[in-house]
Amino acid sequence: MKNSRRYKAENKATGEVQAKKALGQHFLTDESVAARIADTLSGSTTNVLEIGPGMGVLTKYLIPKPLNLKVVEIDGESVEYLHSHYPSLEVVEGDFLQLPLESLFASEPMAIIGNFPYNISSQILFKVFENRHLVPEVAGMFQKEVAERVASGPGNKDYGILSVLLSAFYDIEYCFTVPPHVFNPPPKVNSGVITMRRNAVTALECDEKLFVKVVKAGFNQRRKTLRNALRVLQIDTSVLPEELLSKRAEQLGVEEFVGITKCLESEICK
Repeated sequence: MKNSRRYKAENKATGEVQAKKALGQHFLTDESVAARIADTLSGSTTNVLEIGPGMGVLTKYLIPKPLNLKVVEIDGESVEYLHSHYPSLEVVEGDFLQLPLESLFASEPMAIIGNFPYNISSQILFKVFENRHLVPEVAGMFQKEVAERVASGPGNKDYGILSVLLSAFYDIEYCFTVPPHVFNPPPKVNSGVITMRRNAVTALECDEKLFVKVVKAGFNQRRKTLRNALRVLQIDTSVLPEELLSKRAEQLGVEEFVGITKCLESEICK
């Protein structure tokens, strides 16, 4: 409580934006970290969208780069601050999760970057997955647990739904960890910066909607073997090899999930 009062007083005195818990805001204060995040962009995509710029600590390191930069911000107070301090910056006021991405850069590909709000970070990544044809690159900061989950591989306790879906189409790298004290207010957890860059896969060799259902079913009951976890799909799984049925989802890679989906597809089409 004392910390909360102190941060409010500091923000009021300096004319800065007050972080809002409901929006999952933790403003980065260490500019060296902001510069490092900005430098994780490969530069292969000119169009760049920053999500949740807040007071622009990351934005200021993107503006000098040869980019077609836009930012999307849901907080009206932050929007006013950005207009005041970065008058030439194109600010889209609204909820990223509700925005049609094709409207932002005339259906051209875009890189996405940000110090992402923790309370919607997984939803942001699911939207990236759904719009992967428009998003060749993602770079930014998440809660460390989420960052590790996205970057982890089979057999890792952090491996999950997002790990499989995103690694099917992106090469993912965990870059570095960021401690709580470089934020205002500081979160209760560490943060992690990752990059995701589209790989050569344009389409999976299976029904992609069924693939997503299979992955989600497997991990929604991750302690169960696939024999039991996939029952929710109400598809005859007896067509699957015993060696797969006896495994848990966390033990399988993308190719194995694709193989399972193809087998189940053939069963559905009988």
